[in-house]
Amino acid sequence: MNHFLSIEALAAGDIHGLLASAAGLKRERGAHGSQPLTGQTWALIFTKSSTRTRVSFEVGIRELGGFPMFLSKNDIQLGRGEPIKDTARVLGRMVHGAIIRTFAQQDVIDFAGYSGIPTINALTDDEHPCQILADLLTIQERLGGWDDRKIAFIGDGFSNMTRSWMWAAKRLGFELAVAAPAACLPPAGFLAALDAPNVTVTADPVFAAQGAHVINTDVWLSMGQEDQTDKEREFAGFQVNAELLGHAAPGHIVLHCLPAYRGKEISDDVLERHADTIFQEAENRLHAQKAILVSLAR
Repeated sequence: MNHFLSIEALAAGDIHGLLASAAGLKRERGAHGSQPLTGQTWALIFTKSSTRTRVSFEVGIRELGGFPMFLSKNDIQLGRGEPIKDTARVLGRMVHGAIIRTFAQQDVIDFAGYSGIPTINALTDDEHPCQILADLLTIQERLGGWDDRKIAFIGDGFSNMTRSWMWAAKRLGFELAVAAPAACLPPAGFLAALDAPNVTVTADPVFAAQGAHVINTDVWLSMGQEDQTDKEREFAGFQVNAELLGHAAPGHIVLHCLPAYRGKEISDDVLERHADTIFQEAENRLHAQKAILVSLAR
């Protein structure tokens, strides 16, 4: 694996290997047998703000022996219109790897192609692959895995999170139900390309939650959409709350990639009741991303 750009681009074996590595790195934290990033500098290029992504990558790089260099759009010429391919060709001669959190998936693909250095997608509008690995690690820890389990996603049916979840279901074969307002469901063209009979989409959140072992949600408006209040109104009835969870399987868990807007996509009481799992999920960003870094270390 030369880059980590999407769940779509991974094989099932890649995902299983990264999760096994993440579990090992988590057990060994503070006592790693090797530091594969020793002497390396990794650039964190963020045009979208972050808490968990930035902290987990900076800590992870340092724990693996490397040095993180954070670059916001105001720190480099991308913010003034320099083409991504020029930035890539410069940084590719100076740093050892790049972690990019931005809007367009194509920018991450282009950076990887022009830079010649390992490149990690830390979030784009198309996918959030690092978060999905952390979520799968959490499901593995809490439920023993996803075989014979039903996972439900309640919220925006075509966000970066749901796209990554659908590709994960395609690769790993678990049952996934995505519930969203009709206007926010995945388009037919995407579903045809996905070609995953184990993925169900519906405008009925109760149908999706019925018998689910994992109830997953995210903000209704992704970063950059905050002014789309008309879209937000479409999500009435799609809150993850006690009533909805009454339809889930016994012993279910609730996931949220955070930040959470309590009282919108998730009720405050549900978040607090499932806080141990949700913040375990947040911590697992560190371990999953360390596994990605180790897999790309040269």
